[in-house]
Amino acid sequence: MPEFERDLSKYAELIVKIGANVQQGQDVYVSSQIEGAPLARLVVEHAYKAGAANVVVDWADDALTRLKYDHAADEVFTQFPEWEKLRRNEVVERGGCFIFLNSSNPDLLSGVDPKKIGSYQKASGEALAVYRQATASDKIAWTIAAGATKAWAAKVFPGESMEVSVRKLWQAIFDAVRLHADDPVENWRAHDANLQARAAWLNEQRFDKLRYRAPGTDLTIGLPKGHLWMTAGGTRPDGVGFMKNMPTEEVFTVPHRGGTSGYVSSSKPLSYSGTLIDRFKLTFENGRIVGVEAEEGEEILRQIVETDEGSHYLGEVALVPHRSPISNANILFYNTLYDENASNHLAIGLGFPFTLEGGKTMSPEALREAGVNASVVHVDFMIGRADMDIDGIRADGTAVPVFRGGNWAD
Repeated sequence: MPEFERDLSKYAELIVKIGANVQQGQDVYVSSQIEGAPLARLVVEHAYKAGAANVVVDWADDALTRLKYDHAADEVFTQFPEWEKLRRNEVVERGGCFIFLNSSNPDLLSGVDPKKIGSYQKASGEALAVYRQATASDKIAWTIAAGATKAWAAKVFPGESMEVSVRKLWQAIFDAVRLHADDPVENWRAHDANLQARAAWLNEQRFDKLRYRAPGTDLTIGLPKGHLWMTAGGTRPDGVGFMKNMPTEEVFTVPHRGGTSGYVSSSKPLSYSGTLIDRFKLTFENGRIVGVEAEEGEEILRQIVETDEGSHYLGEVALVPHRSPISNANILFYNTLYDENASNHLAIGLGFPFTLEGGKTMSPEALREAGVNASVVHVDFMIGRADMDIDGIRADGTAVPVFRGGNWAD
């Protein structure tokens, strides 16, 4: 078997065994671009080998998506198909798992009316409330990975031939997910253990807030009582573990809804629903976003912030060292899954209940009272830089270095 085919199969095995951790008799929902069929088929094969019951692939096509945005009436984007909602809800009810192979063209929706994009994001977020709650509370296993496509490769490696750009993107993906270890599955378990150790140290500190300083950034983020620093590794109620993001380099928690003040500037472009938002700045008062500026994509960014009341607040704070495999590659992926794992980042919108002590079983009202934000959106954006310093502030005002020069302070 040629080397690339072997690597692709090993990658699919990682997604199934470490990402979704497919169990005997479990239903599996796979989402993939049509162009990503070779990887999707291998994922299906490894899922069945792992004992899956039914594996269903939801095929998407960028060309058809663009046709819809170009020609469908505005009111179409205020609706979400009932059958799609029911299909995902059934997977949740049956204890299935979700595998998302994310590889859309970063420029897919360039030039599309931002109102259409915003309307559909809001409609889908509201319709998929049951599914979103299940993923946010670790009720079910899910994972996001990616596969190279021609349009994405051309964006990441402009000026190269199509063959070369696709080959380079696949290599970058394989490197980012640590595929070339002697035993990739065991290597991932060790990597997760290292991240868990970072999370454990942060949880021991019980910081009251974090203070960020960098050019274009002067931000303080309050943390709720009982916040938990987590990794991308999740655990279902029955104790089965899974990995939500592949790759991952982050340790993250939930900010207090009303505790953010100051301003923060982006360090990398944000590719959102096929549009690019770049060189932007957000200003906060009492947790709420009160200022939005962007040199590119400002209208889309404002649409995100205006989605609902919760989208005016933060839902996640994540720490990622500047020295990491993805950052060291010095590649802008135009894909949040990869770019967020090269940089400290924050997220607008939904806060994850599992990042608060007892949060998985709390009511929405109790979560809100504890300071966890609620929204139909969760949009990560990158803020990390090589010259960023972060201090953890205890309740007595003591400052403890957490990051210096973009990396862990120890």
